[in-house]
Amino acid sequence: MQERTVWQAIWRTWQEDFSDLPDVEGATRLATRLVIAALLGGLLGWEREMRGKDAGLRTHMLLGLGAALFVFIPQQGGMSDDGLARVIQGVVAGVGFLGGGAILKLSEERRIEGLTTAAGIWLTAAVGVAAGLGRVATAVAGTLLALLVLTSLARLSAALDARARRATQREDERRETPRS
Repeated sequence: MQERTVWQAIWRTWQEDFSDLPDVEGATRLATRLVIAALLGGLLGWEREMRGKDAGLRTHMLLGLGAALFVFIPQQGGMSDDGLARVIQGVVAGVGFLGGGAILKLSEERRIEGLTTAAGIWLTAAVGVAAGLGRVATAVAGTLLALLVLTSLARLSAALDARARRATQREDERRETPRS
């Protein structure tokens, strides 16, 4: 009889722990928002992965998922809009720190690497927040526009970077050339 009481206590504990999703609608809402946040983050991460960047598919998926959870949980708990705004501010600050880690200054070449990846990390958090709040159309639109910018403007950016490097090299050569 004692064994049955233990299992009943375990079962009641599990029921209480999962009581934040009391119905199918709540579970569906949670699953949908989290899956969308992870998938949209994955799309952004896939683009970075294809370009050989360190913060790629998994990083962006986890970031989107985490940002969605950070806003879904307080919203589900009935937090006020003011409180939710503070949570979002915390997400933005934390992700800014993460994005800062993606930026590398190459002093010998006078170049900075990782700005686009850092911006993508920041954007992925925004997409995750939108998905977590149930603003799925906004999350999808933001992701599609970001992919358009990342893919379509990559060639233009590369051409402008090459032009700037050539101008810098010419300037360096002029400085190094002794004047008579």
